[in-house]
Amino acid sequence: MRALVIDESADFSVAVRDVTPRALDAADVLVRVEYSGVNFKDALVAQAKSRVRRQPVLVGGVDAAGLVVESSHDELPVGTRVAVHGGVIGVARDGGFAEFLYAPLANVSPLPDSIATRDAMVIGTAGFTAMQSVLALEDHGIEAGARVLVTGATGGVGSQSLTYLAARGYDPVASTGSLDEAAWLRARGAVEVIGRHDVADKPDRVMASEAWDGAIDCVGGDTLHQILRSLRYGAAVAASGLVASAELVTNVYPFITRGVALLGVDSVEVGAPTRTRVWRALGAVAPTINYEELIDHTTSLDTLFEAIESVRAGRHRGRVLVDLRAD
Repeated sequence: MRALVIDESADFSVAVRDVTPRALDAADVLVRVEYSGVNFKDALVAQAKSRVRRQPVLVGGVDAAGLVVESSHDELPVGTRVAVHGGVIGVARDGGFAEFLYAPLANVSPLPDSIATRDAMVIGTAGFTAMQSVLALEDHGIEAGARVLVTGATGGVGSQSLTYLAARGYDPVASTGSLDEAAWLRARGAVEVIGRHDVADKPDRVMASEAWDGAIDCVGGDTLHQILRSLRYGAAVAASGLVASAELVTNVYPFITRGVALLGVDSVEVGAPTRTRVWRALGAVAPTINYEELIDHTTSLDTLFEAIESVRAGRHRGRVLVDLRAD
């Protein structure tokens, strides 16, 4: 089969090769991949001396969608349409930038009837994380009608967060460094678009004005600090990103004077109950969403490396879809 292989065993290279799919366990499920997507994590994996990649030679791609062609599990019979993501897929074992993919049962999710395999990879890890973030806010008690900030709004997680918040009755506000994309962000569901430096006011004070009923942060670093100091009393931020920085320099005042919460969102190691809940929620809103509008562009294996570099540089809005059917 053809696959995009990252090879640092000698000189570093990222190239399409013919390889043989490998099962690491007899219980692994074999999926014929129809679509994958490009995530920021894929860009980190595909760079030289990566701190994310755990193997010197690896097929990239942290998510994929397709059909089960081999399975020893009664709950996942041959022919099931599935999404594959999480765990060490595309990080420490071969991933979804290939025509076939072996994966552990824990990382294979049957798709709701309302989600096609193509749409599943428009959603991808980014959309899964977005809906997981929305559910985390709801679990905290943030209710429909709330004014919810979304940072990094033109990215995969951010743009889909806007879409799902709007679909579930919230008033999402998009924060972005690309204000020329305001019309596109409003079309995704944003009721307002602000600059990345307009998250909080009163820079000379410990606390900013109370501006947000909740927030979904895809950026990290100082942006997350500014969110914390500008949340309303009892509000929460669901944090999943580190595009700006993995460091968080803040203070305890938002927590002890406004009772706000910082909710960590991990889409990698979540268990089956959460995966089922998130895909069910995605399936419920799917009939109301035009997923084609969430695609920046579609690529194939032959032009995939260029697409990864585009995502690394932030030169995209929404999702980059990888079509494996023609390879």
